[in-house]
Amino acid sequence: MNTNEIRLFVMAAEMLNISAAGRQLGLAPAVASTRLAKLEKQLGADLLHRTTRQVSLSLEGEEFLPYAREILAQEEAALTALGHGSTEVKGTLRFAGPSSFVQLYITPILPMFLERYPSINLDLKLSDTKFDIIDGGFDLALRNYAAEDSSLIGRKIADDTRILCASPEYLRAYGTPQEPDDLVSHQLIVFNSATPRLLTSETGEESCTFPPPNIIPRVICDDGASTRLAAKNGVGICMNSIWNIHTELNEGSLVRVLPNFKVKDGSAIWLAYPKSNVLTAKVRVFIDFLLEQIGTPPSWERIP
Repeated sequence: MNTNEIRLFVMAAEMLNISAAGRQLGLAPAVASTRLAKLEKQLGADLLHRTTRQVSLSLEGEEFLPYAREILAQEEAALTALGHGSTEVKGTLRFAGPSSFVQLYITPILPMFLERYPSINLDLKLSDTKFDIIDGGFDLALRNYAAEDSSLIGRKIADDTRILCASPEYLRAYGTPQEPDDLVSHQLIVFNSATPRLLTSETGEESCTFPPPNIIPRVICDDGASTRLAAKNGVGICMNSIWNIHTELNEGSLVRVLPNFKVKDGSAIWLAYPKSNVLTAKVRVFIDFLLEQIGTPPSWERIP
């Protein structure tokens, strides 16, 4: 297979426009169509569905696309290792991460990154719901998890410590829980995709789950930023990561509930990528940039 034809396919799949993809590579529309047809003949499969009105990926095209991206990444890495090609870091970086974290810590520094690397484009998927890095064809993703995922490798940014919190106004209105059993009489804000988490006391002698068993939460939400804002505005008690609420804790608009309890499951924030992927220049510089800007320790772990 010719990597130029594979590159054409990847661009056409991303743009859903064969002619536009061809123009990006300096090819006339007829030449681009001919080269894609040649690739499909070699593979024995139709990668793209074509009509007079639109282009769409076939099932085989969807299955082949991540492998096509990997072939191009391998070629780029090999040429770089041999000192060939441009020293300029370029290309489109497909990055996925929790929207709440990205809004707070990554979006504000993107202008600096894009100015430093003017030939890199970013394709961002931001969602607090779970996503699959490999199936999604992402170059890099920010994940927070406890157990090691054997299909991923990456760099740890920081621990992901989670605590219970509420606004002072809510606690004045409803009272402050003194022990875990008191939670059953309170309004709870729960992240919708989360299983009950085990909170353990500092001494390790007591533990409880949040939410408590057989309790219907007052609010269920799939967005970390909205969970933080709901708690800040007096809706109820929530569990939240310190990175998401440290500003509110410092200013006093949120306070810890059951301050001797926190989640101790080893969760951490990672920049992860599939083991099968080559660490290309565009991925490497983005990882280095994020680690540089977020810092060690990160801002939410520093004493104000």
